[in-house]
Amino acid sequence: MSEQHPETRPGIRDRAQFGLCAGLALLGAYVLFDASRIGDVSSSNDPVGPKPMPILLGVLLIVVALFYAVDVARGGTGEAEEGEDIDLTTTVDWRTIGLLIAAFAVNAVLIEPLGWVISGALLFWGSAFALGNRHHIRGLAIGVALSLVTFYAFAVGLGVNLPAGILQGIL
Repeated sequence: MSEQHPETRPGIRDRAQFGLCAGLALLGAYVLFDASRIGDVSSSNDPVGPKPMPILLGVLLIVVALFYAVDVARGGTGEAEEGEDIDLTTTVDWRTIGLLIAAFAVNAVLIEPLGWVISGALLFWGSAFALGNRHHIRGLAIGVALSLVTFYAFAVGLGVNLPAGILQGIL
């Protein structure tokens, strides 16, 4: 007879789950403490101010921790991990990892001089290439489209200006 995991034997509780409950409760308490230090700020556009949201988040974290602790105390356990559809005997694909790191490094180096649209297009194209895309023109066109969409989504939607680089005045 093989040894069963503690969470599958009747009457045995997984104490690590109680640790997670305590961690959630401590995080909630810290969020509440931090929210209590926010000064009273309001304006005509925002009469409520920034304080209620972190207070709500802290209370919800503590409530989830309590419900989770009650569930664990009653013997509730999650389903055992069945595993993913991967072969654990295969080796790491270092070429793909290296190409992804290179794509991110090129983006980090070129984002200021060339701007987000060009460096982002290269990032998206390089990532797609590293992950197996061999349609270079289509991949680059999709990369340009994605970088333009994200550039304008940040600028118009969020009010955050990404670097335009050499395309300053054109975009």
